[in-house]
Amino acid sequence: MTDLRNAPVEAPVLESLADVEAFEQTPLAQQFPHTNSYDLFQQSAALFGDDTAIEFLLTGQRNEAPQSISFQELADRITQTANLLHTLGVNPATTVSVLLPTLPQSHPVIWGTQAAGIVNPINPLLEAEHIADIIEAAESELVVCLGPSAHSDLWQKLQSALPRLARVHTVLVVTQPHFTSGEAVLPTRPDIRVLNYDEAIAGQPAQALLSGRQFRGDQIAACFHTGGTTGHPKIAQLTHGNMAFLGQLMRVYTAHLPRHTILCGLPLFHIYGVIIQGIAAFAIGYRIVLLTPAGFRSQEGMKNFWYHIERFRIRGFSTVPTVLMALSQIPVGDADISSLKAINSGAAPLSPSFEQRFETTFDVAVSNGYGMTETTALIARAPSYQPPGSVGIRLPYSRVRVVHLHDGEVSKECGLNESGVILVRGPQVFCGYKAASDNATAWVEGDWFNTGDLGYLDEQGFLYLSGRAKDLIIRGGHNIDPAIIEECLSAHPAVASCIAIGMPDAYAGELPMAFVVLRPGQSCSVDELHRFAETHITERAATPKRIEFIDAMPLTAVGKIYRPALRLRITEMVLRELLQDKGIEATVTGQQDKQKGLLMHVTLKTASQQALAQDLLAPLPVEVVLGTG
Repeated sequence: MTDLRNAPVEAPVLESLADVEAFEQTPLAQQFPHTNSYDLFQQSAALFGDDTAIEFLLTGQRNEAPQSISFQELADRITQTANLLHTLGVNPATTVSVLLPTLPQSHPVIWGTQAAGIVNPINPLLEAEHIADIIEAAESELVVCLGPSAHSDLWQKLQSALPRLARVHTVLVVTQPHFTSGEAVLPTRPDIRVLNYDEAIAGQPAQALLSGRQFRGDQIAACFHTGGTTGHPKIAQLTHGNMAFLGQLMRVYTAHLPRHTILCGLPLFHIYGVIIQGIAAFAIGYRIVLLTPAGFRSQEGMKNFWYHIERFRIRGFSTVPTVLMALSQIPVGDADISSLKAINSGAAPLSPSFEQRFETTFDVAVSNGYGMTETTALIARAPSYQPPGSVGIRLPYSRVRVVHLHDGEVSKECGLNESGVILVRGPQVFCGYKAASDNATAWVEGDWFNTGDLGYLDEQGFLYLSGRAKDLIIRGGHNIDPAIIEECLSAHPAVASCIAIGMPDAYAGELPMAFVVLRPGQSCSVDELHRFAETHITERAATPKRIEFIDAMPLTAVGKIYRPALRLRITEMVLRELLQDKGIEATVTGQQDKQKGLLMHVTLKTASQQALAQDLLAPLPVEVVLGTG
């Protein structure tokens, strides 16, 4: 192992598949002896002591004083959190749900909970009913929640959810000066014990775990909600071994770099923020600047983004393509951003042409990796040289296969440069979903995880993504990769972004269409884009039958384009137009139903037209509830 305190190695390692294979000649347990996150935090405290681990900006304003936490203080608070939870009855099988924005308490809560039991971070932007669904599915017995705040409705959401949550017996309230205010009471569940988190951990010892716990790598450390927002919540279970592997591996990937400062604007309910900009960064010894409770969603923080890069001498940050697009529109002004050397982009494909423009404009290297919640954030990582369009090469001790599947079984192993479904296995792959029903289609040939993504491998071992299996547009039995349409239209000089969706059709089942956002100040007609697509898309069936301009793409809390909202939008439009063409007056609304997925409600103005409407809508591959108003 390299000297974590001082001496980096001279050059980056693991730069090729051959390097990875040579590295694997040393057994995994010998290369990476730690089996849990708690040991890594304790080791970092011993190595880096009073050095600053966290700088927290509450408002994102230019000259606000940050709240600082040292490595030793972080480790102490993690131990105190674990000890508090132990006294409250938490054991390694107990789940604790966390409802927090990004705060100084967030990391101690997440990692301290893992040291005592199982942590379940939840997206605070979800609605109360969905939050309750996740807490129920995770079988949580305690909840850590932000206290009453004028800046957040989390406390109100928790009050709404609690009547359903019979298992929950304790709520730990997190408060923050100038952000929370008011008394934390729960009138909907007076039987629940309510404790102030900071006050409660202050009385706990910080030197050792009261439980005397002996960790095993196969023990569950975290339950992350993953997937869409329909149906029952899908809970991915990650182990202590998963966490420790990534923490130690990132030390190797970064061993050629001096210790430095990174900025985190990603939310800490998301796997990348927790792992890559969490345990991995702390294990290396980086200082992390937390960009406000809202992260990249903070208007003030984003307005002053380049100023903060200069102020804290930020060397790198990780983000998603939509944030990079936003940053490309924010002038650097007189800020000195020469410290910024590297940006990691993930969660969605990054256009090679946009990447090149961004790198040239801001004089910074942008790399594009690949991973998901179920793989503890990483499947492939980009070395120093990354071929355009690739997402890097596989991690050590893991394997990637590209195959064709039929009824859940491998029907063909794909050759080099041949697209298929990506399968992965390795020490970063989770131990399975909490619900047995979710595991039924997740695994192939035993321990190969089916990512659901489409891609291919080249001769050097670089992986390329070619689409998302579940996003395929199926036109009369013909599978169309939406990326074919998106890449074509995105190449038009007037187009800022494009998403292709299957719109319902009575004959073909689905027809390809596209939602398009134009660049600021640019104009273009639908006819012009249609001609452009017909000229440049070689797969005739993939030529979009419809193009709709929209002002902005709908986004999830972590900046991914939210395709279900676009599917809902085009389905509503298609149904309205079909009814109007037949002179049927009706209102059409849609929703994401837990059991049925996309569910459309059609309310007719005249009951006598119900039979006609029924006949018209029945052939569509859409669940419709027909009524009269």
